[in-house]
Amino acid sequence: MTVIAPSVVPQTEASVPTARQYIRYLFYKVRASWRHDIPSDQRPRLRQELVEVLDQFEQRLPVLRAFSTLGTRGDVDFMLWMVSERLEDFQELQSAVLQSKMGAHLDTPYSYLAMTRRSQYVDKHVHADGDGEGRRTRIRPTDRKYLFVYPMVKKRPWYRLSLEERQRAMDEHIRVGHEFPRVKINTSYSFGLDDQEFVVAFETDYPGDFLDLVERLRGGEASAYTERETPIFTCVAGGIDEVLELVG
Repeated sequence: MTVIAPSVVPQTEASVPTARQYIRYLFYKVRASWRHDIPSDQRPRLRQELVEVLDQFEQRLPVLRAFSTLGTRGDVDFMLWMVSERLEDFQELQSAVLQSKMGAHLDTPYSYLAMTRRSQYVDKHVHADGDGEGRRTRIRPTDRKYLFVYPMVKKRPWYRLSLEERQRAMDEHIRVGHEFPRVKINTSYSFGLDDQEFVVAFETDYPGDFLDLVERLRGGEASAYTERETPIFTCVAGGIDEVLELVG
């Protein structure tokens, strides 16, 4: 058998493999049975049991953060933003939650799975702080109070445009984003992993900035090729114990 040795090609920075991360945005709804069947004096102990379960995963995962959606959505009560290099971590976390006594009273109306990757449109784009959203393959959350999350699907004609046409539309998109430096975007990719194509999450301390940013983007060329970008979740950051306490 003849074996042909591959030629050695010097690796450029762009061709060096980069470690990607999995991202999951997991939304929970507390069932009515939690308040109807569990006496109020027993709930703190059961909440604390779940806090201790999640604390173990907080030590394991690069990112595990809790957010309340109580008062901002009617169909979900809180969300866990989790990041890992292993899909199995998400399975193990959800299994542990479901086996807890409070977990028996939780539904998951929404769950979005995605991965990080380098963007073909903004790979050379660098922010003033030296970070480039399109260059990141590692999620680095800030301590900002609000997180706005939504899945997104582009219309198929978008992918039939030439790269130059798409780049022009995205350049406009980026220019508008620069006008709102207090809003940080986290873009993740779901092609083949979940029903959506992207999941985007915006961190900010100023919800008004996010509202104005979205309004500006609506008029852009890239926005004309958006098929769907709902549901949209307005999430308020808090400690795991604080977020669980809010649900009663």
